Amino acid sequence: MTRASGLPQHDLHVQLDRIVEELSDTFHGVFSPETVRRYVDETHTLLRAQASVTTHLATLTARFAKERLTDHGHTLGLARVAVPQVLFICVHNIGRSQMAAALLDHHASGKVAVRSAGSQPRDHIPRQIVDALAELGVPLTCAYPKPLTDEVVRAADVVVTMGCGDACPVYPGKRYLDWQIDDPVGKPIEEIRPIRDEIDRRVRDLLPELLGEA
Repeated sequence: MTRASGLPQHDLHVQLDRIVEELSDTFHGVFSPETVRRYVDETHTLLRAQASVTTHLATLTARFAKERLTDHGHTLGLARVAVPQVLFICVHNIGRSQMAAALLDHHASGKVAVRSAGSQPRDHIPRQIVDALAELGVPLTCAYPKPLTDEVVRAADVVVTMGCGDACPVYPGKRYLDWQIDDPVGKPIEEIRPIRDEIDRRVRDLLPELLGEA
């Protein structure tokens, strides 16, 4: 049994092989199976390093590897994205960046591609953060913390940082914003609500600019 994954080595290989096969079909003609394999293996390693519970690790590996390949293809001009893409970054990707991403995705209704990441991601989003967004009718049940990777930054048109300092690489041709917002993690929901509302206000202000309506 592999200590970090919690699965027998054979079962782990079967799961990863299945993910590679499915994503190779999805990205047929865009990326070779060898490239897909490299991304799947690397993604699994990244997520495993931050996970304390590995029950859904294979599912998250498949989702995150697909996002990374999509972003890599977009950067190389191999896969077109017809909408602007925004990346929200905070330190742990369990509070501010997750809230901002969920709120923008909710308000944009598919008109903006949204990503979030953390410079030092933790393993789960606190219940109070999920509950605070649920009060606005914004679900966060399928979200998960993700590490900051090069391709997600390169694929973004706008990068919004929130308390992560110089962790984000800077590339030409992108718009960078730094939002000074308190960290809601560890606070009671009564203190999270005004932080949530401030993020919501900023997201609503940003959306018309992204859509060329400002």
